[in-house]
Amino acid sequence: MKKTILNGVITIAVVLLSSQFVQAQGTMTYLSNVDQASVGSLSVGSDSWVAAMFRTGTNPSGYLLDSIQLALADATGNPSGFTAMLYSSTGGVAGPVPNYNLDTLSGSLNPVTGGIFTYTPTSTLTLSPNTRYFIVLTSGTTIATGAYEWNYMDANSYNPGDGWSVGGVLISSGGRTLLPDYPQFSIDATPIPEPGVLALSGLGGLLILWHRRKSRAVL
Repeated sequence: MKKTILNGVITIAVVLLSSQFVQAQGTMTYLSNVDQASVGSLSVGSDSWVAAMFRTGTNPSGYLLDSIQLALADATGNPSGFTAMLYSSTGGVAGPVPNYNLDTLSGSLNPVTGGIFTYTPTSTLTLSPNTRYFIVLTSGTTIATGAYEWNYMDANSYNPGDGWSVGGVLISSGGRTLLPDYPQFSIDATPIPEPGVLALSGLGGLLILWHRRKSRAVL
């Protein structure tokens, strides 16, 4: 009788732990200012790349990138070939700069009407902890032909979580220019659990299975 009660207590504890583990690993929004009023927009073209830097948080195993949302204004002229990318970062004389294209994100190729547009990785994309990355936008047409417009704010109000932060914005037009603006975007990602937590979750499943077999044996 005591053994049965003990087994039941262990099972309940493991079930609760597993439930908390699953809930803790859901998608979270770590940076976002897309729901706020913009003060202007940054023109995006083949001759005017725009790059916004962000830094990931403190989760030891990093994060899986789920999506990036961009708040865009109405385009000007007749642009085409909008492209959103995620770049790694490298240090430069004047500060961090985009280094390597990690992924060209999937989403609208022609967001000419203002709104919030979602872009997702083409495959599993892991972000390392405490690491700088750049959201980089460009297009297939010059600004003279037409430009996509990325809304921005004049204040840092991204509501960061888990140690995430933002940096400056770079524009490639006429050379590399650093602007004190805050492009409007949000980042959804899933924290990757530490190996020890995964092992504990797996152990929980084995304990539940063991308890079920023991219960059947008693019956």
